[in-house]
Amino acid sequence: MRAARRVPGAVVVLGVASLLTDLSSEMIYPLLPAFLAALGAGPGVLGLMEGLGEATAAAFKLLAGRWTDRLRRRKPLVLAGYALAGGARPLIGLARIWPAVLGLRFLDRVGKGLRTPPRDALIADVTAPSARGAAFGLHRALDHAGAVLGPLAAALLLALGAEAREVMLLSAVPAALVLVVLVRGVREGGGAPPPPPPSPAPLGAPFRRLLAALGVFTLARSTDAFLLLRLQHAGVALADVALLWSLHSLLRAVAAWGGGRLADRIGARAALLLAWGWFAAVYAGLAVAPGAGGTIALFLAFALHPGLAEPAERAWVAALAPAGRRGAGYGLVHAAVGLGALPGGVLFGAAWAAWGPGPAFLAAAGLACVAALLLLRVPQS
Repeated sequence: MRAARRVPGAVVVLGVASLLTDLSSEMIYPLLPAFLAALGAGPGVLGLMEGLGEATAAAFKLLAGRWTDRLRRRKPLVLAGYALAGGARPLIGLARIWPAVLGLRFLDRVGKGLRTPPRDALIADVTAPSARGAAFGLHRALDHAGAVLGPLAAALLLALGAEAREVMLLSAVPAALVLVVLVRGVREGGGAPPPPPPSPAPLGAPFRRLLAALGVFTLARSTDAFLLLRLQHAGVALADVALLWSLHSLLRAVAAWGGGRLADRIGARAALLLAWGWFAAVYAGLAVAPGAGGTIALFLAFALHPGLAEPAERAWVAALAPAGRRGAGYGLVHAAVGLGALPGGVLFGAAWAAWGPGPAFLAAAGLACVAALLLLRVPQS
C-alpha cells in the first residue's frame, strides 16, 4: 500500500484509459483467429497479420518517441494514438475479406505506435525512480484488467445471440470513453511537469545491450494469437477460449501489480530474468502438452510472464535512458520489440504449418534462453 500512495494521479488516469482500451480491444482479439479462418485465412496469414501489425506499430513508436522529446509534450500524441486505434478497430466487424482485416489492423497498430512511447515517458516523468516499478505495475495491472472485462463482454454478447461481427462493432463504446478520460484527467503543464529538454547525451552501451536482448527475446515471443490458436488446436471451444482469455488477463493483472513491486525490491534485471525463464518453461510445456487440460493449465500459468516482465522492462528503460531522451528510449525499445514480432510471427506460423505446434513452441523456448544469456551482460542501471 505504501507503494500505491507514491503512484501519481496521472498514472492512475492513464491506467484507466488503458483499461478501457483493452476492454474494447479484447472484445475482438479472442475472436480474430476464428474470424480470419472463416474468411479463408490460416495460421500463416495470422502470423503475417500480427507480425506486420507489430512492425507497423514499431515504426510509429520510433517516430513518436522522437517527436515527444522534441515537442516536450506527451498528451497530444497520446490522444491521437488512442483516437485512431479506437476508431479503426471496431470496423473489423464490417470486413468481408481478410485483407480488409489486415488494413484495419494496420490502422489500429499505427494508433498504438503513436501513443505508447509518450505515455510510458509521461509515467516515468511524473514518478520517483524508487517507485517506477510500482507505477508501471499499476498501469499494466489496469491494462490487463481491461483485458479481463473484454472477453467477458464478448462471451456474454455471444451467449445472448450476438454475432461476432456485432461484438466487434459494439467495442466502439469503451473506445470512445477513453478520449473522455484522457481529455478530462491528464492536464499536461498543470497536473504533470513538462518533460525535460532534449538531451544530446547518447543512449549508452548498457541501453544498447538491453535493446539487443529484448530484440532476440521478441523473436521467441512473437504473438499471443498463437496461444489462443494452441487452445483451439487442443479442442477448446471458441466461447471457452474467450472466457479463458479473460481469466488469463485477470492473472496478468494480479501478476503485474506484484511484479512491479518486486522489480523495485530486487532490481529490474533479476525480475526480467525470472520472467524470461518462466516463459521458456511454459513454452516447453506447451510443446508437449497431451490434451486440453494440460494446455489450459499452461496457458493460465503463462500469465505470470508478462506480469513480471512488463513493469521491470519499462522501469529499466527509464533508468538507462537520459531524462531528455526518455521518449526516444521508449520508442527504440518498443520499435525493436515490434520489428522482432514480424519475423517471429512469420517464422512461428511457418513452423506450425510445416511441423505442428510442438516444434514451434520448443524452438521459441530455446530462443528465450539465448535472450536471457544476453540479458546477463546488461548492468542493473
